[in-house]
Amino acid sequence: MMVASAFCFCVMHALVAKASQEVPPIEVAFFRNLFGFVALLPAIIRSRFTAFRTTKLHLHALRGALNSTSMMMFFTALAITPLAEATALSYTAPLFMTIGAVFVLHEKLHARRIAALVIGFLGALIVLRPGLMPVGLGPILVIGSTVLWAASMLDIKILARTDSSLTIATYMTVFLMPITFAASLFVWEWPTWEQLGIMFLLGACGSAGHMLFTEAFRYGDTTALMPLDFTKLIWAALIGFFFFGQVPDLWTWVGGTVIFASATYISYREHQISRRAARDAKAAPAAPRN
Repeated sequence: MMVASAFCFCVMHALVAKASQEVPPIEVAFFRNLFGFVALLPAIIRSRFTAFRTTKLHLHALRGALNSTSMMMFFTALAITPLAEATALSYTAPLFMTIGAVFVLHEKLHARRIAALVIGFLGALIVLRPGLMPVGLGPILVIGSTVLWAASMLDIKILARTDSSLTIATYMTVFLMPITFAASLFVWEWPTWEQLGIMFLLGACGSAGHMLFTEAFRYGDTTALMPLDFTKLIWAALIGFFFFGQVPDLWTWVGGTVIFASATYISYREHQISRRAARDAKAAPAAPRN
């Protein structure tokens, strides 16, 4: 499921790049959310609309604002940035999330995490190589999008304590649809039926990727799943080569590998710490009854 999720996301990104050649990327973002909601409807109906039950509507709204801005920036970047390079830089999300967790969730930042963060950001510098080559608008948009996505992931981490995966996915589309629609009105162009078909496919791929990603973590161990997320870079390189004639350079592979290794180590350490805390809590003696 993790490999299938990575494939779905890369296909979605390729379809975004394809659609954005003729339709404004911000409008593509709106249709991704519209058709993503359509893809979720059967699950929402099966839940008898309990997916809308939440006590954290304000956090869903905040996530909608963060996610919509992140998505529009990333879709714009995909229109002007090679798929493999955009994918490699997107691996910095866990790094930014780790920094954000210190301030938002008051998590501790130990020496090993600090070292992993430094190595991860060095990987980003390897991909970008500032000073040796000009840093274009595309990579800047990817980094900015990733920062906002990391903030959105922290929001999801808080929401997951009380809300189901379906509720979180449902409210994502509910808030993203009007926000991206309002933004797309400034650049609106009526799409053809062929373009609508492409955007329906990318919306379905996006929803399928999110559901597969969630289900993979429901049944699998984090330490076993995270390395499989690296297949995104492989899928992106293959799709970019065969469909767009893009050939990622050596530094994209090296930097992407360094970023991914750093992010995977941080996820591994977080998993180990949470398992140890759960084990200690289980082993703690029960409080005496009066």
